[in-house]
Formats: sequence, C-alpha cells, structure tokens
Amino acid sequence: MRRFFSRVALSLSVTLSVALPVFAQMPVAPEVAARAYLLLDITSGQALASKNPDQPVEPASLTKLMSAYLVFDALKAGKITLTQTLGVSERAWKMPGSRMFIDPKMQVPVEDLIKGMIVQSGNDATVALAEGVAGSVDRFVQLMNEQAKALGMGGTSYRNVEGLTEAGHITTARDLATLATRLMLDFPQYVPYYAIQRYRYPGTPGANDTNRNLLLFRDPSVDGLKTGHTSAAGYCLVATARRQVPGLGEGIQGQRRLVSVLLGASSENARAAESQKLLNWGYTAFEAVRLIPAGQPVATPRIWKGKSEQVRLGRDAGVVVSVPVGDGGKLKSEVIRPEPLVAPLLRGQSVGTLRVTLANGTPVTEIPLTVLETVEESGIFGRAWDAVRLWIQ
Repeated sequence: MRRFFSRVALSLSVTLSVALPVFAQMPVAPEVAARAYLLLDITSGQALASKNPDQPVEPASLTKLMSAYLVFDALKAGKITLTQTLGVSERAWKMPGSRMFIDPKMQVPVEDLIKGMIVQSGNDATVALAEGVAGSVDRFVQLMNEQAKALGMGGTSYRNVEGLTEAGHITTARDLATLATRLMLDFPQYVPYYAIQRYRYPGTPGANDTNRNLLLFRDPSVDGLKTGHTSAAGYCLVATARRQVPGLGEGIQGQRRLVSVLLGASSENARAAESQKLLNWGYTAFEAVRLIPAGQPVATPRIWKGKSEQVRLGRDAGVVVSVPVGDGGKLKSEVIRPEPLVAPLLRGQSVGTLRVTLANGTPVTEIPLTVLETVEESGIFGRAWDAVRLWIQ
C-alpha cells in the first residue's frame, strides 16, 4: 500500500476572541557581550535566542560537563559507587590549573571527587575520576568523543578530560546546550551537585572552597551548571534556572527550566551578568503554554492488524511550547504522520510530528511524537481481515 502523510488538525487554539489576533513580532534578544551564546528552554525544547551558536570555540572547563556525564553514567551502570575510593596518580596530582589539591597519599571517595570536579573545577579530581572509570585518561577521552557523537554533538572534539587549551579541543554553544540538557534529563539525581556553593576536601586549603558560578549566590532559581576559563576561551558559563511560571500547573509540573550557554565573556563578573540578562529575558519575553498534559495522547489514530484499533501518540512529558508573551492564546497544531499505521508499534517508537503554528501560520515548533503504549499484532485472521480492508481502501 502506498504511504502518504496525513495532516490531522487539533483544536488547541484557546483564543477568547472570534477574530484571531495577528502574530506579534518575535522578541528582540538583548545585547550580550560574548563571542557566542545560546538560550534554550528545556521545558519546551526550543531555542529562544542565539549568537554564533555553531562557531567552533574552546570549551575550557565546560569540558567537565562531558566528563561528569560519563562518571554519572558509570554510577548508573554500577561500574563505580559514590562511596568507593580512588587513588590519586602522579598525573592527577601534577595537573596544572584549577585543583582540588589531592595528592598520591590519599584515597578519595568518588563523591568527593565529583564535588571537587564540579564545585572547585578540579583538574586533578577530573583526571582521578577518568582513570578510575576508564583505566586511563586516553581511554576516557575516547569515550567522551564516542558519547558526543551519540548525543549528536557534531561540532565537538575532545582532546583531554579537563579543558586545558589543546589543538583540536573544540565545541559549540549548540553542542553545549545539547549536552547540558541531556545531562540534566538523563541524570536528575546528580544535578544537585551543581548547586553546591562551597566545598573542600578535608586537609585541603580552605580558600579554595567557593563555586565560581556567581549566579548561585545571586539568583535563588539558578541551580547550576559549570564555569570555564582559559586565556584563549575567555570566561564561559553554562547556567540553568528553574522557576515557577503561570500556565503550567502546580509543583514540579509548573516549573520551567532554561539553560544559557555563554562563551567568551571578558571577566568573571561579565559572564555572570550577561548570563543573568539572558535568563531573565527568556522568562519575561516568552510564556510557556502546556498544550497536552503529561501522559495524555496528542492523537489516537486508527491502526491496522493490531490487537487494538487505535494507537496513542504523544510525549511522556506532555507538550509545552514557548511563544512570545501575549501569543499563548493564538496557537494551532496538526499531527503529521504516516498513513496507514500498521501493527506492531512499540512504546517509544517515533511516529509522526506535532506541528505548532500561530493562527496565521507562523511556525512555532515541531515536536516528534512517540507511541505511548505498545500495540501488538493481532491474530492471523485479524491480520488477514485488515489486509483485505486495506486493499479495498
């Protein structure tokens, strides 16, 4: 049977007026003093503003976001534990730059090394973790590059685990936004480490205990993520905030998370101030609209040769979109999917897209849809009967 795309309009417009208002002009982002930046609404998955998002840049200690991703993955897989202790090699001990100040006489718990890597940006802690997880730094770097490829970070190439300047060690603002998003979604249990304001390992200098992310001390909604600085990279910050907003509901469901990636600022204070500017603008210039609650289907189209007659398509987390303030009541959407749908279809399988526009057709976003509940094949007679019906159609 020939496949074609079916457009199924959804009546999701909530405007109170009969004549739909004309789309307001897209908000203009503020002037941001940085070489590159990207502001992403993680709740909706939409980029709100950017400058040079695909320009190759040095990541400096933002490299440690990928190092942490692999450490968290090893914890999740049971390869290491938080209470397990790791030795400190000569290589880790002699690392230049930011340090946790551990030495070869120490056996340091993994959790303390994680705090040293995140809060103190310790190059020594990062190397110790890399060696503990992968056996060697070189093998860990290989895993970093493999993971970057798996996450779709096409503009990223790692040469070390800590972020010191090295030829070919590059990334982009877009790739860092992807990494930050996946880190928080894949390992939410470890995100609180990034909100720690002060930490030091017993026996190490007390003056080295303060997180360099100044927004943790200025904005209570900010709970991460990572700073970076080298003379070549400038001052960099991946910052994330979570705020309660109208229209999304109560509790966690009502929280909206943004992440800003800012690269190449002129100073520590500048990277904090410019990141704060971006986050505040994102919350005030755009509103979040929940189109579909979590767990509810976007569409329930006919499915053939299955034990059920319909399949539930949607997103486990529901559907939220970001639109300029005042345009939340002007939305329309349609489902674009293959036709016919034939069993089996497995939970999580991608089937179609939800296209969201304003009433005048201005695109807002396109959201991939997945199968919410598996539909198994029917018996031989059911499949044969549906085959005949499809042939007649």
